[in-house]
Amino acid sequence: MDLTHFQSPPEDICIVRLSALGDTCHALAVVRNLQDNWPAARITWIIAKVEALLLADIPDVEFIIFDKSKGRAAYNDVKKALAGRKFDVALCMHASLRANRLCRLIPAPVRIGFDWRRARDFQWLFTNRRIPYKANEHALDAMMGFARAIGAEPKTMRWDIPLSEADRAFAKQYCNYPTLVISPCTSQRSRNFRNWPVENYVEIARYAQQRYGCRILLTGGASELEREFGEVIAVQGGPNVINLIGKTTLKQSVAIFAAADLLLSPDSGPAHMATAAGTPVLGIYATSNPDRTGPYVSRRLTVNRYPDALLKFMGKRVEQVRWGQRVRSAEAMELILISDVTDKIDDFFTK
Repeated sequence: MDLTHFQSPPEDICIVRLSALGDTCHALAVVRNLQDNWPAARITWIIAKVEALLLADIPDVEFIIFDKSKGRAAYNDVKKALAGRKFDVALCMHASLRANRLCRLIPAPVRIGFDWRRARDFQWLFTNRRIPYKANEHALDAMMGFARAIGAEPKTMRWDIPLSEADRAFAKQYCNYPTLVISPCTSQRSRNFRNWPVENYVEIARYAQQRYGCRILLTGGASELEREFGEVIAVQGGPNVINLIGKTTLKQSVAIFAAADLLLSPDSGPAHMATAAGTPVLGIYATSNPDRTGPYVSRRLTVNRYPDALLKFMGKRVEQVRWGQRVRSAEAMELILISDVTDKIDDFFTK
């Protein structure tokens, strides 16, 4: 389907992308592309409660917050917010049981979902159009397929997350040195082996301070694991380490990324938040494919041990597994060497 489906550009667009933080940053790039194509279009975005803390103050976008903690009442809240509305098209950019149910609630004659291969949790039952399948796409490019499906043309990629002067001032006080931010942990899900050993981060913190005079800022959430990582790195990582793990809002985190020189992160939401803030990301990948989920504009800084992990733990090459296949081994991230990361740090600070 292309823009010829409409007699004129769509005036009312509803988007469903609830979570996670990284994916909603990808979705924001799609929203900006729609705005740059059709400035007069009215855009409504159904988003989860946590992600709304980061994005819901964006001007010229109406946000409807889905609070999953409320159970069935959360769907009723969305239904009430949509009552009496009519949209030209719904872009269902989130294939999950929760998001699929929400797509059915949107009063739109056209509800676009993913192609058959990517329409998880029976999404095709809740949509009536699908974006074309493209092999081996980055997750952001896959989402941008929704914009292309309704006729939006490519534009300069932008995110423009609003930050207050208070958030920028908060970040500035910490970023008056060459600044390396380390966001050491990823989300804690079952068999989600994406964290690098904490002792390796200690070595990197020391290296960046000694070689380039960096200040090290530690960021992350308030989980027990993240706090443990932060305490170890702060104590053992050298004299110029500031531990902000569990102490910042999402907005303050983005402000820190924007003010810093470089972020070191595994495959996690902060890698994409920093990308949205315009900051280079040194991504470290072994259990997931950075060509699919890596920092979108920092490919040359990415450490990619995914092919090595596939071969060692699955006996396969990249072209022999499905796109997006994860390596479910707790040992895989240990394939990333300290020298892999220091080489990338050298590459960044000497160019």
